[in-house]
Amino acid sequence: MKKKILAVCLAAAACVLLSTTIQTKSMQRNMAQKVLRFHVLANSDSREDQALKLKVRDQVGTLMAEKLKDADSLEESERIVKANLNLIENCAADVISAEGYAYPVSAALENCIFPEKTYGTYTFPGGVYEALRVVIGSGEGHNWWCVMYPNLCFANSMYEVDAGSGEKLREVLDPKEYASVLQKGNYQVRFKLLDLLNQVLE
Repeated sequence: MKKKILAVCLAAAACVLLSTTIQTKSMQRNMAQKVLRFHVLANSDSREDQALKLKVRDQVGTLMAEKLKDADSLEESERIVKANLNLIENCAADVISAEGYAYPVSAALENCIFPEKTYGTYTFPGGVYEALRVVIGSGEGHNWWCVMYPNLCFANSMYEVDAGSGEKLREVLDPKEYASVLQKGNYQVRFKLLDLLNQVLE
């Protein structure tokens, strides 16, 4: 009897997992058509290179916060970023030089693979997103991610999302997408069927 219950519960759990995975991937692909990410890669994982990465992030972030402050669409944000790639590289290079390093640096607008990331109260599913990608040196160190449009990176601080930025995100995403990113850990599936199964088999 317990084996039959186990088989039924496992089959149900597998169906739930498959359905949830398909829905999450579909939602991620839709959101990827509406947001622009920001990606900074450090030269290495040394303490010095990681500190340099954050300084480059801050300066490029400040620069782009000003450039993008009036952008009201993803397309306009992409246009502004593309038009300022040389300026972004020069900004990053100035920081690197001022800190006493001679690393090359590149800036490009390209598709990048992002893990699931949380910004304040917003959690974005992992997947492929278009991003402004700044690579310092060999780019082999730990990286830093954010959402450039709608602006979740540069409002008030590099670490918190203010109400205005959250409202802009609500306007860009559809209600279901917004509700999904609003709940931290939304993409970590908890199977109550398996909890029930454990109780049955005890």
